[in-house]
Amino acid sequence: MTSSKYIIAGLLGVVLCTTSCKKWLTVQPKTQMPADALFTTESGFQDALTGVYIQMKAASAYGQHMTFGTIERLTSSWDVTSNTTEQRLGLFNYSDEGVQFALANIYGQEYKIISSINAILAEVDAKKDVFLSPGSYEMMKGECLALRAYCHLDLLRLFGPVPGNIPGGTVLPYVKKISKDPNQHISYEQYQAELLNDLTEAAALLKDVDPFTKYSQADLSNPGSSSSPFRPDNTYSAWRFLRMNYYAVKALQARAYLWFQDNASAYACAKEVIDAKNPDGNAKFRLGVLSDMSGGNLNLSMEHMFGLYDFQLAVKYETHFLSGNLKKGSAVTTVNNQLYGNTGTDIRETNLWSLITLGSGSKCHIMKKYMAATESAVIAPFQIPMLRVSEMYLIAAETAPAGEGQQYWDAFRTARNISIVPLPSDPVQLQRDLVKEYRKEFFAEGQAFFAYKRINAPKASFLWAPSAATINYVVPLPLSEFVQ
Repeated sequence: MTSSKYIIAGLLGVVLCTTSCKKWLTVQPKTQMPADALFTTESGFQDALTGVYIQMKAASAYGQHMTFGTIERLTSSWDVTSNTTEQRLGLFNYSDEGVQFALANIYGQEYKIISSINAILAEVDAKKDVFLSPGSYEMMKGECLALRAYCHLDLLRLFGPVPGNIPGGTVLPYVKKISKDPNQHISYEQYQAELLNDLTEAAALLKDVDPFTKYSQADLSNPGSSSSPFRPDNTYSAWRFLRMNYYAVKALQARAYLWFQDNASAYACAKEVIDAKNPDGNAKFRLGVLSDMSGGNLNLSMEHMFGLYDFQLAVKYETHFLSGNLKKGSAVTTVNNQLYGNTGTDIRETNLWSLITLGSGSKCHIMKKYMAATESAVIAPFQIPMLRVSEMYLIAAETAPAGEGQQYWDAFRTARNISIVPLPSDPVQLQRDLVKEYRKEFFAEGQAFFAYKRINAPKASFLWAPSAATINYVVPLPLSEFVQ
């Protein structure tokens, strides 16, 4: 795995100070700059970090294949045509060349993102004096460490072993520096320690300086305006909900601890996010409700601790969903009955899907979560969910001390407008019931496969598994691990 001394950098940090939010969010990377020139100013570091977020929005990462693309094919989320790569992904046919190529693309892109992050981390301490804005050094380093952990966790969840069934030997490289030499694979325990250490350090760096801990999402969306008390010297610190902020780090810790079967730590981190308050005393991240979805906020942006802004989302929706390319069933009953249990009230069941007629005259059922108006001046419709507070409620329901999980389960189900039922006392049944909610909640967000894998769910509880499939959660590493 190698990396050039040249890294792609957007012009985001430069444009921030002089243009509107919408203009800032739609700037494309236009240049390549040598690292020795890029890392001489605070804005240069900001440009480099912007480049990381742009890489994360690539189709081979969270702009498609780690959200609604390849990763959802592993759980048969979309209808397939016979004898295609998409069908073979749902059959867990890892020996197929097309399947190998699709998974290798994800592997390569994740490590490319990590390489760009490491390019920043290699310079940030030595160039600490170029950070002139209060807290900017801590936010830069903290964000990078947490983003590195985010990507490494997804690599482990996809290509690593099933939790609770850890073999000896090595798993994957945890890459912390740029090198021309191949990165060594390390043990599962070492990988876990490196990942959690990155998150611990990131949380410590961000806790006292992240504006998100002191201001609301609305405040951060209107820096310097008469309606906002947030008046930063450098508006790069605005819109923190679109970046890896302090609460996103805590949410990622909760996700990671749950994966590593440390329930007490997972609960503590999830609870901190759930309990977070704005200066007015209201919840910093509230669960979305019926009025939000019926009002058009289909991705429930108020729940996002971290969402990637993708101004091309409307085009992607037309290309992949409205075209019928990504569909599930030719009648509403496929999703309503099998996925949601035909409640008639579940806000996801009643708002997120639409039965459309294609140009050919055939009907298909499509998801509207990523529908965004191209002329919209509002950020929310263009956010790709990366970490949501609903996941924290589900983690808390599973990991809270005896008797306390029910309150989180009740709050979650009430927000989704479905009946309140007791949590099972049997831990295995509890996990399986919760995984059913993960399947509903994070459809087209890339989390279902990981939810199934974490509990090693049997085929009987694996919704839409093809009859010919043999469930295999252990995705083999790409035949070639070389990343340019």
